[in-house]
Amino acid sequence: MKKRKYPPVGTVVKVEMSGNRFNAFDKDGNKWTSSIITSTRKSTFKANKALELREKNGRKYWWKVPMESFESVSHIPDAPSNVEIPDGHAEILDFISDSYKLKPKGLIMKELKWKYLIRSAVRGKNIMMTGQAGCGKTMAAKALVKSLDRPEFYFNLGATQDPRSTLIGNVHFNKKDGTYFSESLFVKAIQTENAVILLDELTRAHPDAWNILMPVLDSGQRYLRLDEADGQETINVANGVTFIATANIGNEYTATRQLDKALMDRFTIIEMDLLNQEEEFGLLKYMFPTVDETELMNVSNITNLTRVEAVAENARISSGVSTRTSVEIAGLLFDGFSLLESADITIYPQYDDTGGVDSERTFVKQIVQKFVSDESNDELFTEHDMESEK
Repeated sequence: MKKRKYPPVGTVVKVEMSGNRFNAFDKDGNKWTSSIITSTRKSTFKANKALELREKNGRKYWWKVPMESFESVSHIPDAPSNVEIPDGHAEILDFISDSYKLKPKGLIMKELKWKYLIRSAVRGKNIMMTGQAGCGKTMAAKALVKSLDRPEFYFNLGATQDPRSTLIGNVHFNKKDGTYFSESLFVKAIQTENAVILLDELTRAHPDAWNILMPVLDSGQRYLRLDEADGQETINVANGVTFIATANIGNEYTATRQLDKALMDRFTIIEMDLLNQEEEFGLLKYMFPTVDETELMNVSNITNLTRVEAVAENARISSGVSTRTSVEIAGLLFDGFSLLESADITIYPQYDDTGGVDSERTFVKQIVQKFVSDESNDELFTEHDMESEK
């Protein structure tokens, strides 16, 4: 039987859920999953507690302790500085394998996808983060930048009215200098070695932006032509530059455009997952530790029920509540608003009230009422009712 490997006695670890697995990490990001039996890790996660390694009569064992014991341990910051990325293949393999400790604690992302994100950045790939609105695409992209301690440039292409001005530059005129060309910040960004360039809301960009980006993103070209400049100067993309785009793909996003297949092929695609109920609660608890746990659990239950309903065969609502909205609700609870007040100003406006009692908004209100009403719920939906009506 293989002997378990333990950290020093007194080490405190936190259990995080990754897929169907419960992993344990200390404050420095070291993984100690294999030294703790599965049932202990699972029960600790559900109790929102931490584990401390103790020793008695020469026998080491893990003891459940309050989460405050983990939070009080000194540790490396979530966004480490001076991260050195190796050049050799063997060293890169080790770096990727050990990269989960670089993930900020506030980002809920499966270990496999985080490592894939790190690997893609280290290899200089173009990365496209996809997933439903509010699921954490931009947050994951920014977390990558901070974790690798690289130069960062941000461009919201969805808010760009003039792609050529944003990506290339402008021609100006004054009496002293006459006509002259002023290059854009994007030109500076692509000439910055090892930079991470975030192209937010790519699916909302004007097609002219896509045409400009085609040679920039192509692994065989990697250049930008400054058409407005004298001599039509060509700028090559610097070594190590990584492009990360975020995109909402699907028929429900009416303000988006269908991406050109040639443009899509220039990216490695990483799909962000919607959080399940336990993951959502864990995130809210991490971000707002002083808010009543029951209230945070109610928020995560509401969001989960809307998401389950939105993908049902005969769904009565068109979309579920996003993580962005649930975080906003938790922030309102932190600031003294009630759950009912928070839902009234954040959730209900997202749903159509056409149809009266049969409207999407009425249905969502009935879900929320399950968790805010102290009176009889005889006229409200239950989870059993929701299943039986499908």
